[in-house]
This record gives sequence, structure tokens and C-alpha cells, in this order.
Amino acid sequence: MAESQLLQTARQHALELEDVVNKVVVGQKEAVRLILIALHARGHVLLEGGVGVGKTTLLRTFSKALGGAFGRIEGSVDLMPNDLLYSAWVNADGKPVIDPGPLINHGEDTAVFFFNEINRARPQVQSLLLRAMAERSVEAFGKEYRFPHMVVFADRNAVEKEETFELSAAARDRFLFEINISRPTDDAIRRQLIFDPAFHDVDQLLSTIGEPLLDYQQLNALDHDIQRAIFVSPEIENYVVRLWDASWTPHELGIEMPDIYVEDLVVAGASVRGMSAMVRAAKVAAWLDGRDHVLPDDIHTVLLPSMTHRVFLSPVYEGRREQIMPQFVRALRDHIATP
Repeated sequence: MAESQLLQTARQHALELEDVVNKVVVGQKEAVRLILIALHARGHVLLEGGVGVGKTTLLRTFSKALGGAFGRIEGSVDLMPNDLLYSAWVNADGKPVIDPGPLINHGEDTAVFFFNEINRARPQVQSLLLRAMAERSVEAFGKEYRFPHMVVFADRNAVEKEETFELSAAARDRFLFEINISRPTDDAIRRQLIFDPAFHDVDQLLSTIGEPLLDYQQLNALDHDIQRAIFVSPEIENYVVRLWDASWTPHELGIEMPDIYVEDLVVAGASVRGMSAMVRAAKVAAWLDGRDHVLPDDIHTVLLPSMTHRVFLSPVYEGRREQIMPQFVRALRDHIATP
């Protein structure tokens, strides 16, 4: 009973945080819910979206509401791995000074780290970030820096292709979700963002958030409790396995898509890590909805963001990934019978 009450109280706090974030970052309710799920499932996130759609504001809002530190770095073609760890400069007395870099600057207090335009950075830089994501630690200045509470968010420059280094398949698989942050379509929200002065000053907007609504240092333990408390029935297990098989061999399961030869579409489907991460996220989705068991709707909530970056398409279709993957995931969802 004590654990059940603890989870219920934590759920109320999570929903309060979601409400606050939706007031600061309007028009992104689906993305806010998915980020909330990722934070509680302790998974890293790839963000997709154009310039100026509010990705940084969204992450800063979550970071402040969590009470942890926010770190950020901009990807560039001349960025080196050491730039994540330290910066060197000469002071007014002509003496060299070495300061901690953005990745280690806040140490264990880091709750959110944002790598902007990660595909601008060379593979060596991406590799260092991947280690920090996987191990939540790096070595610098002869010591180990740990980030036990850090969740990494990264976005890609999807418009400009010159001087970019796309993430490898293994690198993309390290991210729990790929979430699309698009410009709002609701006319009232669009006018609010453009004409309401309250949304023109981000710092002033963030100052409206008072005390932290969640303790970022407790999220690891909370995730452990959620994963143990939420039940997955054998029927849901079978459903997830069928979805997994379909991600590898959709043609064998009779899945069809217009203007696409499905037999040649997929090179490799979702990984074991990807499917287990999806189930973890589905459990969090069920918990946020106040249930102690996973329903097909919970799987559907996290299916697209969990799988869209993990199914690898043949070269003839890869150039149209952004258009094809939502269709492909919908085809899986609609074709595979739900329990």
C-alpha cells in the first residue's frame, strides 16, 4: 500500500509538471507528454523539427520544473571531443585558464543536457556523447565525472546537408524516442505565440515557474518502482512480439503500403533494446493514465517515437524516411490485430 500511495503521489506531481510546461510551451501537448514519459522511463531523446519551434525553451522549462541543471552545446564541424569537457582561454594577465566544459560543468546536478544540431558534430564527438549517455559518466582531468540523473536530448539539422555527419544506426538506437516538434497548426495558438509579448521573452516566461515540481534525483528510483508495479499481460506480450516481427519482415505478414514495394522496404527492423525500451515507455504511459496494467493504447502512444528511428530502410526509400516511417508505423498498428 505504501508503494502504491507513493506512485499515486508521484503521478500527481508529474501531471502538475505537465500542466505547467503546457502553459509555458503552448501547442506541443503531444511532445510534452512524450518527453514526460521519456524522463520517467530514463531514456534519451532525439528531437526533430525546424528552426525556432521552441525546442530549447521546452527543454529549459522541463529542466527548471525538475530543479536540476541544464547543459547545452551547439554542434559545429570544427567541434572536438575535448570541447565537451573543457574550454581553454587566456585571462587579462596573460595566464592560461581552463574551465569545465558544458558536459561536466554541473556534474551530478545535471538533469537535462541538450546537444543542438548533433549531426553538425564529427563522429568522434558523437561517440563521446554516446558514452556519456550509456554510462552516464566521462573521464576528464584525471578523474571520473558522473551524471546519474542526466537525460540527453539532441536534435538534427534536417534542412542543410552540407558539412553534416549523420548518426549511425547504433547511435540512433541509443535514443529511447525520436519526437517531432513541429510548428503549431491551431490558429489561436499561432497568433498567441506571434503577438503575445509574454512569449517573446523566454527568461521572463521561465521565471513564472516557482519551486521545482519534481525531484530529478528521485526519478531513477521512481522508474524502478513504476517498472515493477505496472503489469504486462501475456496478450500484450504477444502483441508486442508480433509488432517486432512485422518491423523486420512486413511483407511476410501481409502489410501493404501505397506506392511502396514493401518486400524491399526494410533492411533491418527494431532491435531488442528498442523493443524493451518501448515496453518501459508504455508502462510509464499506463502509469500516467492511472492504470496498473498496459493496454494496446499505451503501446500505440509510444510506438511511433520508439520505432521511427530504429527501422532502417533500403537506400531507395531512405531519402523519404520522414514521409514513409509514419505511414509504416500506422500500417503496423492497423494490420496487427490488437488483443
